[in-house]
Amino acid sequence: MRTLGLIGGMSWISTRAYYERINKFVQKQAPPMASAPMLIESLDYSKVYEAKQHEDWDAVAGILVDSARRLESAGAQGLVIAANTMHRVYDQVAEAVSIPLLHIADAVGDAMQAAECESAAILGTRTVMTESFYRQRLIAHGVELLPPNPEDVEMVDGIIYKELMLGRVTRDAERALKTLITSKDKEGADAIVLACTELELVVDTRANVLPVFDSTDIHCRAAADWIIN
Repeated sequence: MRTLGLIGGMSWISTRAYYERINKFVQKQAPPMASAPMLIESLDYSKVYEAKQHEDWDAVAGILVDSARRLESAGAQGLVIAANTMHRVYDQVAEAVSIPLLHIADAVGDAMQAAECESAAILGTRTVMTESFYRQRLIAHGVELLPPNPEDVEMVDGIIYKELMLGRVTRDAERALKTLITSKDKEGADAIVLACTELELVVDTRANVLPVFDSTDIHCRAAADWIIN
């Protein structure tokens, strides 16, 4: 098996999910008692968040580039960024190392293409829902995306940063997301892209009016496949 480097800490909740799921997927395919060979760096997210709040994406890129280089030097043969929003600086990180960096939106796009899903709505942070770096990757896989509604963007972004990333899970957030997904069905979406690792805390990915493409689950499955194959 190949050794995967995981850039984590954004948040620790997502890093935990990545470690657990990648190992579970590997165990299903590998010999008994196998576990995924991984190198994990858990960043101090407060520094990343501060730079992001100031729209200093060069500083964000610098933090992740340094992490990627450390992981490569330590023996990682491939890399994963355990966060959707931080793929905003994917190109800078990928160019800074000589090993592959598995893009989360490409993995999601492949899964949607395989499922013949042609129309979807993205739920994630403001950056993911409104900027092109994520949306264009999905569109390149033949998926038509509903335009972001400003009120929806503010609500979902607030739930992520003011609640979920702080470990708060509320019934109000669960109800709000369920109502939002129902409205996207009425607007013509065939599916939902859950493009934030923490949103699954308040979204039932298996029991909704629309099928949900869980980016975390899909990215972890792709990472496990890469480790084994």
